[in-house]
Amino acid sequence: MRANFYALLARVLAKPMDEDTLEVMRGLATHDDSSPLGQAIATFGKLCQRTPRVKAEEEFTTLFYGVGAGGEISPYGSLYMTGLIYDKPLADLRGDMARLGIAAAEDNAEPEDHIASLCEMMHGLLTGALGGVERDSRDEARAFFDKHLAPWAGKLFADLERAESASLYMPVGTIGRLFIEVEREAYEMAA
Repeated sequence: MRANFYALLARVLAKPMDEDTLEVMRGLATHDDSSPLGQAIATFGKLCQRTPRVKAEEEFTTLFYGVGAGGEISPYGSLYMTGLIYDKPLADLRGDMARLGIAAAEDNAEPEDHIASLCEMMHGLLTGALGGVERDSRDEARAFFDKHLAPWAGKLFADLERAESASLYMPVGTIGRLFIEVEREAYEMAA
């Protein structure tokens, strides 16, 4: 289930949602869970039902690309951790990717510390779909989370929740923030 949350976040944050993605997300409207996370998932599904693809694309562009100086949200780990893009956290991530046998996607021009890429990597580590290294994947996933997501991802998702331009993506911020909190607590309890 944890891997599925990472996959959902990766899918909706990598690029503007196409019609297929929106259709999948619309199915979340019937999510029947009264927890805050469950409510955020259902809210996102309901918003997807009312949002045409063009509007979803416009919101994504405003939030993450913007016009001129950039979008309202910058989804890069290095920027959140040091204030600079292409800084030491990105170099550290690239080193860990090489060690784990994870290659950057050839068709992606974004730095690897983009939140969608990190969520995709966590999904792959949890499912065993990424990395050619034979180790305990739970330990690898935990180390990866602690180093590359825990220091900043919760703040990014909180920023997305509060973003002025966020309507459709506001509950994505809530989903991400709550999920990162659950992950952090679960890893702390397992220690």
